[in-house]
Amino acid sequence: MARVFWLSLALFALPAPHALAEQRTVQLDVKGMNCATCPLTVRLALKKVAGVIDAKVTLEPPLAVVTYDDAKTSDAQLMRATANAGYPSTLRPSP
Repeated sequence: MARVFWLSLALFALPAPHALAEQRTVQLDVKGMNCATCPLTVRLALKKVAGVIDAKVTLEPPLAVVTYDDAKTSDAQLMRATANAGYPSTLRPSP
């Protein structure tokens, strides 16, 4: 009985997997945007990705700034979402 108690106590002391997640912000250079509705289309595509917290997209410069939970999505999934919407993107290097 004491062994079960200590084992239970040890399991509760472990951090939950989501506790290791971090919020990240990346910038994506977005290709092919040429009208006023293009940024809206890209933004909506990004917001549909699980884990995206915020997405801001501008036409000039053609840029998406995306904040997301890195335990739920990745840079590759964000770029895939923009490409699937018809606007391929690449990571902009960090300054």
